[in-house]
Amino acid sequence: MFIMFGTKLNLNILVLCAIILTNMCLQVQCSNMVKCMEREKQALLIFKQGLIDESNVLFSWETEQDCCKWRGVTCSNKTGHVIKLDLQFGVQTEQPLIGEINPSLLQLQNLQYLDLSFNIFGENGIPNFIGSFTHLRDLKLSGIGLEGAVPHQLGNLSNLNTLDLSWNIGITNNDLSWISGLSSLRYLDLSLLNLSNAVNWLESVSRLPSVVELHLEGCELPDVNPKSLSHFNLSTSLEVLDLGSNKLSSSIFTWVGNVGGGSLMDLRLDRNHLRGQIPNVFAHMSSLEILVLSENELEGPIPNSFQNLCKLKELYLLSNTLACQLKDLMDKLSCAENTLELLELSNNSFAGPFPDIAKFTSLKTFYANSNKLNGTLPKSLRTLPHLSSFDLSFNLLSGPLPDFPGVSSLQILNLNHNKINGILPKSIENLSNLRLLDLSSNSLKGTVSEYQLSNLYDLQTLDVSGNSFTFNLSLNWIPPFKLQYLKMSSCKLGTNFPRWLQTQKNLSILDMSNVGISEEMPRWFWNLTKLQYLNLSNNLISGVLPNLSSKAYVLPQFDLSSNQLYGPLPAFPPSTNMLILSRNNLSGPVSSLCSTLSGYLVYLDLSHNKLSGALPNCWKQAQGLLMLNLAHNNFSGEIPNSIGALEQVLYLHLNNNNFLGGLFFLKNCTELVVLDLGNNRFYGEMPNWVGEASTKLVILRLRSNELYGSIPLSLCHLSYLQVLDVSGNNLYGAIPYCFNNLTALSHKHISTDLFYFGNSYNLLDLNIIDFVQLIIKGIEIEYGTNLRFMRSIDISSNGLSGEIPSNITSLVELVSLNLSRNNLIGKVPDEIGHLAMLESLDLSRNNLVGEIPTSLSDLSFLAHLNVSFNNLSGRIPLGTQLQSFDASAYIANKGLCGPPLTKDCPGDEGSTNHTFPRDNQNIDAEGDESEFISLGFYASLGVGFITGLFLNEANDWIHVRAALFRKRIRERWQAKESTKEKRRCRGSNPGHPRDRREYLPLYYNDIVDYRF
Repeated sequence: MFIMFGTKLNLNILVLCAIILTNMCLQVQCSNMVKCMEREKQALLIFKQGLIDESNVLFSWETEQDCCKWRGVTCSNKTGHVIKLDLQFGVQTEQPLIGEINPSLLQLQNLQYLDLSFNIFGENGIPNFIGSFTHLRDLKLSGIGLEGAVPHQLGNLSNLNTLDLSWNIGITNNDLSWISGLSSLRYLDLSLLNLSNAVNWLESVSRLPSVVELHLEGCELPDVNPKSLSHFNLSTSLEVLDLGSNKLSSSIFTWVGNVGGGSLMDLRLDRNHLRGQIPNVFAHMSSLEILVLSENELEGPIPNSFQNLCKLKELYLLSNTLACQLKDLMDKLSCAENTLELLELSNNSFAGPFPDIAKFTSLKTFYANSNKLNGTLPKSLRTLPHLSSFDLSFNLLSGPLPDFPGVSSLQILNLNHNKINGILPKSIENLSNLRLLDLSSNSLKGTVSEYQLSNLYDLQTLDVSGNSFTFNLSLNWIPPFKLQYLKMSSCKLGTNFPRWLQTQKNLSILDMSNVGISEEMPRWFWNLTKLQYLNLSNNLISGVLPNLSSKAYVLPQFDLSSNQLYGPLPAFPPSTNMLILSRNNLSGPVSSLCSTLSGYLVYLDLSHNKLSGALPNCWKQAQGLLMLNLAHNNFSGEIPNSIGALEQVLYLHLNNNNFLGGLFFLKNCTELVVLDLGNNRFYGEMPNWVGEASTKLVILRLRSNELYGSIPLSLCHLSYLQVLDVSGNNLYGAIPYCFNNLTALSHKHISTDLFYFGNSYNLLDLNIIDFVQLIIKGIEIEYGTNLRFMRSIDISSNGLSGEIPSNITSLVELVSLNLSRNNLIGKVPDEIGHLAMLESLDLSRNNLVGEIPTSLSDLSFLAHLNVSFNNLSGRIPLGTQLQSFDASAYIANKGLCGPPLTKDCPGDEGSTNHTFPRDNQNIDAEGDESEFISLGFYASLGVGFITGLFLNEANDWIHVRAALFRKRIRERWQAKESTKEKRRCRGSNPGHPRDRREYLPLYYNDIVDYRF
């Protein structure tokens, strides 16, 4: 009986299993038989017809196939309804879809997921009908070019968990109240939408009870009323809050301190208007892992509440003005010593010695460049096992480099622009994963050997420029790395080109300027065709440059200046972006230039060579040119009309050649900042368009040409003008009374950034500086970095007449004023002492009358004065400055008396008329400037220099002063011996612009013409 019962039980179990298996099979079969709804399929096909699909993304969308098997389409296994449409443009797709979001999609009423991100659907904005997809849980329309306003119908999507409308910069929304209907929303991203007028943004987002991530970056959010902040509380589950790149003030900290209920993990407030000290609001943010406060105006110390950030992984404080000891910050972060991975402190004012950070064992990235850190690098750096990026550039660090044993994880080491000294440690070879090594602009020295570089297999960037390294590498050395970026400027490489460079086929940037190379360029060098920037300047490289027009460089930039290259100018690739060949011995015509000129060329400098002939007429090919310098050559003839096609040119130097003709060719060059046509043979009237069309001019130099006529009043429109030099022409008439409109000469803080090229012109942020030669105090000086400080007017050696305008004394920023060698009459303006910055004043050789104004003695910076050869009278005003000048500064004024002249004034005790000292007798015009130099002059020069040094940035003036001193000493001793020879050798050519006695006062007839 028991046997029968057991058999029956087993049979029942088998039957039950069979039933279950059969049911499962039927379910699978039914599932496989489910197909998409026909109306939904047709809706998708209509949607496809309105799209441009160049990458054939929708190749599977065919009528014969089940739409549930189409790419990007997902259907319900039970109903066959389309529930997901994912057509996001990704990296695997070459071209995005282009078209419109067709209303046919309304048939997809069961849609739960819609992603069209980074395609182009922007013409009609967000369709209102999307608000009808009531089952929708995820809506992603990021970066599809939408415009207009967000339809309020989106507020009907109460089941929505994710809404991403970011990167649609054409969307403008002034009212976010529709957001409050999204009660299930957990992720909201409206980044880069224009919400600048959405004053209710804070109230709206505070009504999202379940939001976990909130991204409102770059929305131009308006600031909030601090009094209303306490009324708005965000979701207690908030983990990520991104409010970066808006207009929020520090009052937002009050609200942020109360959000999240301790759940906040990621807080981003960078690039706002946060000012003052960081408030102490982080005490309750115990879960915070990422804190971003970069690019604000925060200052002062770090708050104590940072001590509670025990889970912090990443801290970004860069580009503020935070000022405290770095050790104080690290101490307040000690709670996160096991979690902190990234610390970005760049561009602040953190000071003090670099602390021991060895206890931060998880640290991977440490950036503190551009601060005020000093002291030496601690040896404990080598104990950080995960450190991969370390940047302390632009600080005040000193001492030797530490050893690097066991820091194999380091990939980026940047210590440039410090005061680090000593040698490169041998242990550098242990940094086997190093990709970037930048030690530039330090005081390192010693030998760099193959051994130290032998294990740097991954090195891509090496910059040791600005040190005194000597590279001791064998001729046949093959480096283990493949560099892309190599800078070795001012190191010692030997006289030959390093042969190992032949192996660096990936080089894009190479700087070997001032390294002592003195051989010809080898042919193999030009096979480095990936070069984008090449700087071999300031060497002794010789030879003839080859024709490079066929080389396949990509937008190359060449700087071969200050070498000994000779021969004709070769053709360079038509893609050349920058070409600097100045200060060589290139000669002959420049017809080959036409094959180099193109729309890519931005910077061309061929100055200081021996190039000759006429310029080719092909400049229309280079309409993107910003800098053209052909100065100091032997070019001749008229300027071709095509130069006028350079409508974007900023800097134009054609000075010191033999060009002739009128100036009409420049009429269309309306962007000019520097125009130097000096020392040529240009003729005609000075055109009105100089001040009408070229209103951005900062430097205008037309000296020593054959221009005539009056100074046009349009010059007074040049509000940026800092240097005006039209001396040595045939100009006549009065000095324009409107010179007081030259704003840059009468007001401080006028921007001079126009002197510098930067990234905006794709020149690798090289900080290329323009150079202009000016005659100041009788000496020709080349101004470079100090050019931005110079304010000068020189209209000397013309035939100008009339009085000196009294309002010229409103040009209070003038450093140098030269009105000499004209026919000016009247008195020296009484308010001349208002020119407080004046260092050089020359009014000599005019017909000025009256007394020297007493205010002249107030000019404490005045180092050069010449009022000689006028009709001035009366006592020379008493003052330390005026009495310190040599008597020759006042000679040939019969009515002047008093020190430093030996002629006493009437009423002075023991008054006697004395003749001038022997050294000042029979001074001719060629020698007077040198003869009146004396110890008194140099005493006054020292006073002005020392004072100006502290008030006008010493580094930029020191070269000017040194050059002046040397020049004056040399001229003093040479003047007497050269006077007779100069008289004999100078030819008579009354028509030449440099020999115009007809414009000099009558009593000049017996005096040899003097020119600065």
